Amino acid sequence: MGGFFGAVSSNDCISDVFFGTDYHSHLGTRRGGMTSFSPELGFQRNIHSIENSPFRTKFEKDVEKMRGTICIGCISDTDPQPIMVRSKMGLYAICSIGIITNAKELSDELLEHGCANFETMSSGSINSGGLIGALIAQKDNFVDGIRYAQSRIQGTMSLVLMTQDCIICARDKMGRLPILIGKRSDGYCFSFESFAYQKLGYTTCHELKAGEIVCLTKDGYEIMSEGMDEMRICTFLWTYYGYPNACYEGVNVEAMRTRNGEIMAETDIRNGRLPDVDYVCGVPDSGIPHAIGYANKSGIPFARPFIKYTPTWPRSFMPTSQSMRNRVAKMKLIPVHELIEGKKLLFVDDSIVRGTQMRETVEFLYENGAKEVHMRSACPPIMYGCKYLNFSRSTSELELIARQIIDEHEGTDGIRYIAEYSDSNTERGKLLRDEICRRLKLTSLEFQSFAGTVSAVGKPECQLCSYCWTGRE
Repeated sequence: MGGFFGAVSSNDCISDVFFGTDYHSHLGTRRGGMTSFSPELGFQRNIHSIENSPFRTKFEKDVEKMRGTICIGCISDTDPQPIMVRSKMGLYAICSIGIITNAKELSDELLEHGCANFETMSSGSINSGGLIGALIAQKDNFVDGIRYAQSRIQGTMSLVLMTQDCIICARDKMGRLPILIGKRSDGYCFSFESFAYQKLGYTTCHELKAGEIVCLTKDGYEIMSEGMDEMRICTFLWTYYGYPNACYEGVNVEAMRTRNGEIMAETDIRNGRLPDVDYVCGVPDSGIPHAIGYANKSGIPFARPFIKYTPTWPRSFMPTSQSMRNRVAKMKLIPVHELIEGKKLLFVDDSIVRGTQMRETVEFLYENGAKEVHMRSACPPIMYGCKYLNFSRSTSELELIARQIIDEHEGTDGIRYIAEYSDSNTERGKLLRDEICRRLKLTSLEFQSFAGTVSAVGKPECQLCSYCWTGRE
């Protein structure tokens, strides 16, 4: 995924951007970067790997040397960012979040039509900032250039540009990712996560619409290109990715997750599927508020039968290898034997993707004496790999446990019946749940419905991206 933060102020704003960017560390685990400008030092840029050490420890010495009243920072799961670009619009820094799925086609076209070269990484992949900069340079100004880049890019692209005078923010054309503007007495900031600037004394003054382009200076913000009310914001931000304090389109993440759990419990009660268990539990961290909502509505006590040890491995997907991620996930779980041994437990997790980590978690619970393990997924079965955001490392949709089962039972025709498999009231839906229970050794399993997810968010369905669950564009 990735996230970004920046500020422009009448005072030095380096520390603001340092802390604001650090508050986006939950969105990426590969690289971090900061770029600032001051008349005395010019542009200053630092980029570090954050795979083995967090953003804060990698940049705390850099910020002591950096100066500037204008600065941007980013957390990236892909390219080193921000990068510096020199074009007919001048010298500027650029960073982006999202994914460009047609990068090769665009770069080939630009090279054929006169673009001399691109900066590449050691893998040979072109840095997305360089590609976006080349697309912007096809037009005569930033606004037309950004619009052109957005029209040509497939996938999702939100970006920020920083000149020596201002910051230009552009939300992706379908609004799948958020950008918010904060205001303080001495200047303005932009952020992916709303809470990132609240601790710094900023208050929200504007949330960009889909496709909107805004220019920030220390004196205010100007809408350079109007956005659209129509959007398809990523629903997974509320279900999993977003930090509990964050608000997107006015909807708080923690509140949504609690409502979501309540709706799942109401559905189980209505359908006669509320199991007789000792405790409702959440798979940490993002599963916990879903579980609290389920416990509150069902009346079953909430408990934490295991605690996640996070001081050295805050996210289970931090290592690049899947086998190491699985090992780290297992090593982090510390049992509370008194709450597991002989107990019947219902766990709520944010999602079920491949099922590998969940299977190991269930085995861990049985090894520690659990009598039964029931599972509730806080979102519908994941049927498609996301093609708009790089939140999944799946190289094939057959890595998804739901699609594996469908393929084994239906072959290539199975894609026609995905809606039935998602629905627990159909024969195909029951088959999917029974087979996942068998593979993961679960006593029972239910998924939140898409309608339930929409209800928990509280936004119109037409404004929410549901591609990974429904396949709808």
